[in-house]
Amino acid sequence: MSSQPHTVLPWVVRRTGLPLLSLRCAACRSESATTGEGRFRVNANGKLLDVWLLVRCTSCDRTSKLTVHERAPVRSFDPAELDGYRANDPELVAARLLDPLLARRNRFTLDWEGAWRLDTPSPWLDEGWPVQVEVVFDDPLPVRPERLIAQGLGLSRNQVMRRIKCDIPLHRTTTAGFTFTVIAGN
Repeated sequence: MSSQPHTVLPWVVRRTGLPLLSLRCAACRSESATTGEGRFRVNANGKLLDVWLLVRCTSCDRTSKLTVHERAPVRSFDPAELDGYRANDPELVAARLLDPLLARRNRFTLDWEGAWRLDTPSPWLDEGWPVQVEVVFDDPLPVRPERLIAQGLGLSRNQVMRRIKCDIPLHRTTTAGFTFTVIAGN
């Protein structure tokens, strides 16, 4: 029997919505906030602009601001980007929210629970073994490969550890694509 995979299957991890933010509310001390519809606030002070992303506490509905740009010269903005801030462009909201520098500056983390899905092809158990699977991420979502594989194959995590050969460590969180090989079970 050949050790080379007979079949290569594509899996895609897709964002289904914006994640919740793990951010302490100043009013109720809750740890969860949402961007809601995704709104920016742009404030001009002479030739300087401040841009904030507005977030809302999921417990008390209090609105807070995340600093996107602070005292930035108007000339430093791309006109399309500035129009996106003014129009509350959903793609720009997502891009800013997923920016790790914004998260670090504003001291929040993202809670991806329920904000992504795994798209897999139809069942392939009739295919020849071993089977190679290529996982691609549309957005940089942090997931643990063994949990993703267990969900996609309907296996326990112990079975995943026995039947999977992967090009990255299975127990570490990743945000990038990877490939793995499924070996026939007993």
